[in-house]
Amino acid sequence: MTQRAYNFNAGPSALPQEVLERAQQQLVNFRDSGMSIMEMSHRSAIFDDVHNEAIALLKKLYAIPENYEVLFLQGGASLQFTMVPMNFLTADQKASYVLSGSWSEKAFKEAKLFGTPVEAASTKDNQYRNIPALEDIQFNDDDAYVHITSNNTIYGTQWRNYPDTGNVPLVADMSSDILSKPVDIEKFGIIYAGAQKNLGPSGVTVVIIRKDLLEKANKNIPTMLKYTTHADSNSLYNTPPTFGIYMLGEVLKWVESKGGVAEIEKHNELKAKVIYDAIDHSNGFYKGHATTDSRSLMNITFRVTDEELEKQFLAEAKAAGFVGLNGHRSVGGCRASTYNAVPLEACEALRDFMVDFQQKHQ
Repeated sequence: MTQRAYNFNAGPSALPQEVLERAQQQLVNFRDSGMSIMEMSHRSAIFDDVHNEAIALLKKLYAIPENYEVLFLQGGASLQFTMVPMNFLTADQKASYVLSGSWSEKAFKEAKLFGTPVEAASTKDNQYRNIPALEDIQFNDDDAYVHITSNNTIYGTQWRNYPDTGNVPLVADMSSDILSKPVDIEKFGIIYAGAQKNLGPSGVTVVIIRKDLLEKANKNIPTMLKYTTHADSNSLYNTPPTFGIYMLGEVLKWVESKGGVAEIEKHNELKAKVIYDAIDHSNGFYKGHATTDSRSLMNITFRVTDEELEKQFLAEAKAAGFVGLNGHRSVGGCRASTYNAVPLEACEALRDFMVDFQQKHQ
């Protein structure tokens, strides 16, 4: 068997090996149908079971209350940047956006097409090294919603606690940390996330939306961009990404087998600590980007102090079997994405490589 890479890609990212092996076994003949799951109709009884099982298991694992819908959409979180304001923001309304990185900036830009987004808080002046303090977030009671990005893949920051927005719906892009830790769903009006970090392969976007918001959504928008279209048809209005939904369901089964989201969080904390300790104990050889209180458990961003040495570090890491350690093209540096399916062994191997590299080049 080919040696598995140490996969630290930021997305699409690592999937559990057990899930990949099970999918491999089921690929040609799914549930004795004589067909692959990729070949069968999305209206078939077999796929209907797969689809509904995935929804039910996500509701169970994330303790999603009955007054929320779970939707499986397409277009990634980037389409949600548009769908949220298109459905819930009108020309005479304001919506508050907390700017904590590049993706929140893009969501903010899209909202300008529909109404008036305002900055509720921003840490751009600090190079997005930290999450805004909750007391610094400014919004109004008549805002259409408040939007946050719960984890910032490029800068390696993550919200520890979420703002209490009262009667104003809180909307969260959780693409890169969904299901990585328990969340009080009732704090949110809408949660959306691309699947390709923690939930499965690319192609599926999960939306968790409070049912009362569906009733208030704008009506005069294109059919496919209405949340109600997909809620009313159980996400089967048109052909969904069937294989992606199947894989998402298999990943959810894997999370359940590991003890659920609370156990996954403990494992994620351990994995991140292994790498952060290597940074913190390096006497400045490695420097983290995020402030300690805002550090992400999902994306660990750092620099090697010497630029030429950093290039050498990344080249040698690649040769040693580490994949995806280059920082985002917009900021450079190094980044290790330690999503749910990244094993502890990979993080320990990276730590050992970092320590060894430092000893050779100090």
